[in-house]
Amino acid sequence: MSARESTSDEIVVVGAGMVAHRFVESVLRSPGASPRVTVIGDEGHLPYDRVKLTSFFAGATPSDLALEESVFSDSRVNFSKGDRVLRIDRSARVVHTRSGDAHRYDTLVLATGSTALRPAVDGADLPGCFVYRTLDDVVAIEEYVAKRQAALGRPLRGTVIGGGLLGLEAAGALQTMNVGCLVVQSSDRLMSAQLDLPGGTILRRLIESKGIDVRTGTRTTRVDADASGRVAALQFDDGAMHETDIVIFTVGVRAHDALAREAQLAVHPTGGVLIDERCRTADPHILAIGEVANYDGRSVGLVAPGYAMAEVAATLLLGGDATFPGYDDSTKLKLSGVDVASFGDAMATTPHALDVVFTDPVNGVYKKLVLSDDAKTLLGGILVGDASAYGALRPLVGAALGGDPAAYLAPAGGSEPTTELPAEAVVCSCSNVTAGRIRDAVHEDGCTDAAAVKACTKAGATCGSCIFMVKKIVGQELVKLGQTASEGLCEHFAMSRRQLFDAVRVAGLSTFSAIIARFGSGRGCDVCKPALASILAVLVGEHVLDGENATLQDTNDHVMANMQKDGTYSVVPRMPGGEVTPAGLIAIGTIADTYGLYTKITGGQRIDMFGARLEQLPQIWQRLVDAGFESGQAYGKALRTVKSCVGSTWCRYGVLDAVGMAVRLELRYRGLRAPHKLKVGVSGCARECAEARSKDVGVIATETGWNMYVGGNGGFSPRHAELLAADLDDEGLIRAIDRFFMYYIRTADRLQRTAGWCAELDGGLDGLREVIFDDSLGICDDLDAAMALHVDRYEDEWAATLKDPAKLRRFESFVNATDTPDPSLAYVPERGQVRPATEAEKQSGSVLIAGTTLEVRR
Repeated sequence: MSARESTSDEIVVVGAGMVAHRFVESVLRSPGASPRVTVIGDEGHLPYDRVKLTSFFAGATPSDLALEESVFSDSRVNFSKGDRVLRIDRSARVVHTRSGDAHRYDTLVLATGSTALRPAVDGADLPGCFVYRTLDDVVAIEEYVAKRQAALGRPLRGTVIGGGLLGLEAAGALQTMNVGCLVVQSSDRLMSAQLDLPGGTILRRLIESKGIDVRTGTRTTRVDADASGRVAALQFDDGAMHETDIVIFTVGVRAHDALAREAQLAVHPTGGVLIDERCRTADPHILAIGEVANYDGRSVGLVAPGYAMAEVAATLLLGGDATFPGYDDSTKLKLSGVDVASFGDAMATTPHALDVVFTDPVNGVYKKLVLSDDAKTLLGGILVGDASAYGALRPLVGAALGGDPAAYLAPAGGSEPTTELPAEAVVCSCSNVTAGRIRDAVHEDGCTDAAAVKACTKAGATCGSCIFMVKKIVGQELVKLGQTASEGLCEHFAMSRRQLFDAVRVAGLSTFSAIIARFGSGRGCDVCKPALASILAVLVGEHVLDGENATLQDTNDHVMANMQKDGTYSVVPRMPGGEVTPAGLIAIGTIADTYGLYTKITGGQRIDMFGARLEQLPQIWQRLVDAGFESGQAYGKALRTVKSCVGSTWCRYGVLDAVGMAVRLELRYRGLRAPHKLKVGVSGCARECAEARSKDVGVIATETGWNMYVGGNGGFSPRHAELLAADLDDEGLIRAIDRFFMYYIRTADRLQRTAGWCAELDGGLDGLREVIFDDSLGICDDLDAAMALHVDRYEDEWAATLKDPAKLRRFESFVNATDTPDPSLAYVPERGQVRPATEAEKQSGSVLIAGTTLEVRR
């Protein structure tokens, strides 16, 4: 056993998680710093983003989650992964590892994080019981689900014990894998650490509306096994039994402080190494940061305070002075379709605090602001169902709101502060970046956009929820400097997308080379090329694979199909309004069966077929065309689908023909290229079964006509569409949608959804109404003509491709043999179909390989 020679700057870090990564990054970032840093991590991975762990079940790979690799590959850093520190010799200042290595240190930094807890009940360690903490945990959960579903031949039943933030994310992960889920919470409400009872009640309704069952006020007393020894049932404290195939425990964490205890460092009775405000332990040569550290009697399982501690510790070691500001408990739920945030003194524990509350239980919205007794200073808040104001409100905690608090809560109220944020307001809680630091980045570091500020300060680099506030501050500071934020599309064009649209239209140009020669410079990039391809698709209308334009497209548009994570493609036949004949269903089933494609009903009421190889796409398209289908624009920045309920055709509540209108709209707007994807929904009555108000255009029938809503979307920042016009007849509705879409296409920024575009319009929705209905800009005839031209020249791009030998050559196999599949494609059976194999499954040697027919590889 040997030990490395010590230097005056020898630092050893125990733990290789997010906080350790931030500490090392901060140490190396200091000018002139030349420490020798050894990082020892017991996981077999590079440091990864634990905040985004749930995205693993949405297709993210371990490499997608990995943090910046250059930090640990720096020549000053020795990274030892898959090893564990077993003992700290404080007198000799040496740590001993499981592999037999010994590492001397001048300073030891404990960043060992925390350990997920399991309840002290019989059976909690049975096969099929998991915790939800690490990358290995989620990989193990996914593999177990796949194997058990294959063995049982049915969807599994899952249970999450613990209804906090992590428990709800785990429930969403199970649902993603088609596992039915029950969340069991011991307290009287979900997320009880962050939400009050009214907020928890609204959240429960939102969670249950997603098909996840909830039991509150319930404790688990026993876990039972089946004949094979795997988990089969739970018993609750009221004696009830609940059958389940998998259990995930999210009942809390405990600081992983065993090393510190064995080294006889001072540890809090509830867990965690005791530290002072400079992250120093009782030993002057040992610091502790992150979840293993206990400050002021608390160990907190959030990344933001861990990052703050990492910065403090790095500053101390580099000769500076900094103190830990205390814990920021702000949280935001990362569960698709459920918007929840909590910040500051959310429970109003401050003496004489006041509550300002808005509740809309019908639409699942609860908002509360906690104010000082004079109703001027924001102390905290809770947002459920609509957390759009979170990014603007959280930095204002401790500052004056500068206006009527109710204005932040009302459905049509502003979500941005009316006063400038104070310099000390924390804009990015993950990286503890203040408004003042962002302003300094603009004034002192020369940053002129949000991307530059992100690279300079790390604001927005972790969860991204603050990026819009960062952009606003940058814009404000540039105005103070007498500058304006660049609206240029990219480095090759000084004009914005809107300006380029008008310039190309007026100049009558039809190719990218002509446009860049006249209005730009250089050869273009992956930002301006797809944007110009979209503009040319609207103005010129040629086939996306014709001539020079074929080289401009994004990956999906380039092959007119949606690329999947394993390099294959999915095909989505167009079904206007979700309507399809029995013969059509049979044809799709036959095609999927012939090519071994995984089939799934999409959220837009279409059938998606996954796993098509590049050379198979024309064959699949031909069979769809023969059966009367188009492949459908489910791949590009264009109209995706028009979703519909059955309307008055079948439903006893329907008042108008929703299906007929949906079919009419989809056939009218199919192929319409735009700055971003477009979705439409048509509901036959106010019960809203087609979820129209979550779409770019939502159409809802009333007794007296159609109501038209605009600017809705799901995704990372969900937004309800707002009413633009009421009681329109069929022709009035279509004319209004024509103008809305064309005005958006002509004036929106690159990759800007209609929600953001509507929010930025001069005059808001009132201004939009004036443009569309009152022709305030005098452009309605032009908009009408542009849409008429689109409708007249539409062609089925897939059918046209099949008739063109030059285009078909783009779909030949990359190995120059149309019947030879990519040997890297491998699959495993799941619920009667196949899915892409994980790397672990590929290495096991027992998977299916792609071919004309799928065969078992041994």
